[in-house]
Amino acid sequence: MKLNNKRTILVGLAFLSICSFWQMYDNVIPLILTKTFHMNETWSGAIMAVDNILALFMLPFFGTLSDKTHTKIGKRMPYIIAGTASAVVFLNVLPFLDNSYAASPSSAVFVLFIIGLGVVLFSMGIYRSPAVALMSDVTPKPLRSKANAIINLMGALGGIIYLGIAAVMYPNSKTAGLLHVNYQPLFIVVSAIMVVSIIVLYLTIKEPKLVAENKALEEKHPEWNLAVDDGSGKEVLPRKVKLSLIFMLASIALWFAGYNAVTTWFTTYVDKVMGQGLGGASTCLLIATGGAIISYIPIGIVASKIGRKKTILGGIILLAVCFATGFFLTTMYSSINVVMFIVFALVGLAWSAINVNSLPMVVEMCKGSDIGKFTGYYYTASMAAQVVTPIFAGTLMRNIDYKVLFPYAAIFVALSFVTMLFVKHGDSAPEAKKGLNAYEDMDD
Repeated sequence: MKLNNKRTILVGLAFLSICSFWQMYDNVIPLILTKTFHMNETWSGAIMAVDNILALFMLPFFGTLSDKTHTKIGKRMPYIIAGTASAVVFLNVLPFLDNSYAASPSSAVFVLFIIGLGVVLFSMGIYRSPAVALMSDVTPKPLRSKANAIINLMGALGGIIYLGIAAVMYPNSKTAGLLHVNYQPLFIVVSAIMVVSIIVLYLTIKEPKLVAENKALEEKHPEWNLAVDDGSGKEVLPRKVKLSLIFMLASIALWFAGYNAVTTWFTTYVDKVMGQGLGGASTCLLIATGGAIISYIPIGIVASKIGRKKTILGGIILLAVCFATGFFLTTMYSSINVVMFIVFALVGLAWSAINVNSLPMVVEMCKGSDIGKFTGYYYTASMAAQVVTPIFAGTLMRNIDYKVLFPYAAIFVALSFVTMLFVKHGDSAPEAKKGLNAYEDMDD
């Protein structure tokens, strides 16, 4: 059994479009809120947190809804197309309103901007779970870690494409000294990336046909299905599988609580504790991202050889050790150094080992008809942590000491190791091949 890399890359176009959007949203919207509408950091931060709060409810809802949808173009594709179309339309209204307010401030324009922002966030929420669930729909269960590695790589590529375009279109030489920057061209380009990605996805991925093929394959392997007949012909998950799912979701929330605390507060932490500027902190985070990106594919291959759970547990140990090391490095030294860069590269590797395998373990535990719902569960756990941990960690840092950041992160990640020990289902560890046959799975 081999993963169809080409098809997985095409399925990943949906995630590429999503990540291109979010990279721009996180970079540009705070600038508009603070510089055009002159909002303070508290209010702009609250608005920027709305997407995570909406995700808590929308992602499981639309994931479940797509499970129950049946159309000629599939279960997921209607949501992917409708969500993208709506997002693109209202996305391009935002810079228009931004420019209008800059030219002539008006409370009505500000209200319209906030409403438009809400519609855009709602539109993006429509198709995130269906887009990610599509990978599981068309990929055999034992190959989902490898597939998810490619999906994550496509998402990273989407973010990199945006960053490259933004760097070319808006260099400091063009924006320095301007009272107002017109972001309309950038929004148009990102919208084009989103539209082209989804058009190519729709034209090349025939969802109903591929889902039927995968379903037929899985029917030949009943051992892959963890659901059992409840006696009435209805498939249900056994209690022990449900317990594994609960512990898996708890693990996801715990490691996101640790990891997101660092990514959220590290630049402020470096300034307060080490007296270092934004550049050094950004370099550390960039190295971590780069370490994750180059690790995605190798980690997917490793997981297929030793199993997802072992790979995740190894990643958790490495991540906790890196965060503990980060505490000593940032408190013992007054400047960012090469050792810190190495540690953050290992943070990226550890996060890749965790992130690539966690979603496949969640959806491995569900019935085939519930993939969207369980994808939503995954995002609910991760988003809940990302809503709470910046506030909780920030409160501890303010009231105790900024130096609690890395111990805080290390403790939460270590706790996820404990909960992962109780996860007994969702793993997949095909027997490792030997010799030249070990390279088979890398073929298209």
